[in-house]
Amino acid sequence: MEKYHGAIVAIVTPFINNKIDEQGLVDLINFQIENGTHGIVPCGTTGESATVSFDEHKRIIELTVKTVAGRVPVIAGTGANSTAESIDLAKSAKASGADATLSVVPYYNKPSQEGLYQHFKAIAEAVDIPVILYNVPSRTVTNMLPETVARLAELENIIGIKEASASLQQISEIIRQCPDDFIVLSGDDFTSMPTVFIGGKGVISVTSNVHPRGMADLMEAALSGDIKKANEIHYSLFPLMTSMFAAPNPVPAKKGVELMGKIKNGLPRLPLTEIDDKALQTLKGAMKDAGLL
Repeated sequence: MEKYHGAIVAIVTPFINNKIDEQGLVDLINFQIENGTHGIVPCGTTGESATVSFDEHKRIIELTVKTVAGRVPVIAGTGANSTAESIDLAKSAKASGADATLSVVPYYNKPSQEGLYQHFKAIAEAVDIPVILYNVPSRTVTNMLPETVARLAELENIIGIKEASASLQQISEIIRQCPDDFIVLSGDDFTSMPTVFIGGKGVISVTSNVHPRGMADLMEAALSGDIKKANEIHYSLFPLMTSMFAAPNPVPAKKGVELMGKIKNGLPRLPLTEIDDKALQTLKGAMKDAGLL
């Protein structure tokens, strides 16, 4: 089995009094590993990377690497809409001992496909660490096309992609056009099972925050080719997956782990706000149905 496979959690960052709750993060990481998670992504979108300072970013990754202690891979979120900043974050992640980086398509400034290629090429050449690309057009506006991914896949350090377009057509094109050893991970829990069945290796998951065992079981069933079992798990988890987006990510995921007693405070940082009553009821209902509450 590949090193980067299965259900990899995009872990939330707990805060107390607007500062990192370090013990809370340690507890969450141990909860994840004890329940079968195949990898940890600190400082991804779900970890509120957009609102942590550089020093906090570095500390979260350092603490994650130290706590994980080699039990599963750590894929550090290092994306930014500045190439220079992305390189700085990647260098810091490498110094902290991360196994790989997750680098998002630059947001807001809307680069061309050639701009995307040059951005990721510069990162890959500047830092000797495996790079997993991250395409999430719903957040970045720009969609990195399969042709661009295939060009980048030729570069030595670029080993895979988190593809969050939610398009099985696009995922299929990436798998078709890229080398056999290029790792394609779903960026959407909803498409994780079908992604594996068309040649992907797993998912970087939001739902894993609250149900690591369920998502790990789903990916293990799919990767082993057990279609019947994977289907059963997929549909049992589907309402929970939906509830994770009843409010902007990671608001429901953070509230979910708070409801489970895994962290003391599930509040996000501004500009994200506390979950509203309607979304909270949706979340609680899905969590109860999944046996989490």
